[in-house]
Amino acid sequence: MNVSPTLRFGNNNVPHHPLVKRAHEDGTVVFQDGSLVRVDVIVHCKGYKYYFPFLEINDIVTVDDNRGGPLYKHIFPPVLAPGLSFIGIPWMALPFPVFESKSKWVAGILSGRISLPSKSKMIEDVEAFYFQLKVAAIPNRYTHFLGENQFDYTDWLASESGCQPWEEWRKQMYKARQENATARPETYRDEWEDEDLVVQAHEDFRQYLPAELCVHGKQT
Repeated sequence: MNVSPTLRFGNNNVPHHPLVKRAHEDGTVVFQDGSLVRVDVIVHCKGYKYYFPFLEINDIVTVDDNRGGPLYKHIFPPVLAPGLSFIGIPWMALPFPVFESKSKWVAGILSGRISLPSKSKMIEDVEAFYFQLKVAAIPNRYTHFLGENQFDYTDWLASESGCQPWEEWRKQMYKARQENATARPETYRDEWEDEDLVVQAHEDFRQYLPAELCVHGKQT
């Protein structure tokens, strides 16, 4: 996988290579930079491919190297906003909390409580975002990659929606998991050191429990 150094993630025992150029019957795989390795098994993990033929017909939303766009904040195509929105486009993030944050913002816009910028302003925002990616030499297929940026993204959505941002323990738990998976890829699912964050999470969850389930400050 040929990715920008800032986007290299995963385990420290998994080497990254450029895209595959060709494979030979003896198990030799040649990459685009001319390097090669001998492999036993090739697993083709294609992930998700965005495909919107019913929108591409009129060039409303096109897909270029898995970049779906133009989409304002990964959600609204400026031409059809607010009538059409996409909730599940971003990846490499906590999916359901991110989708919840996006849904709250979209709901606020559809209800008339929140206003979108003008069509021209949204297009300008998208073009500026694309320019930043181009300057950083980030391929189009990483346009909707969030990673660590998901926290700034969801904080922005929360601010626009008038909602509370993600709890700090949730952010720290995600970061602790990422660091643990990189440092201890074989055991990170079994060994962790974020019990204090779990305690904070339980305290936050308690506020959603019915009063009759709690006695003297303890869950029954």
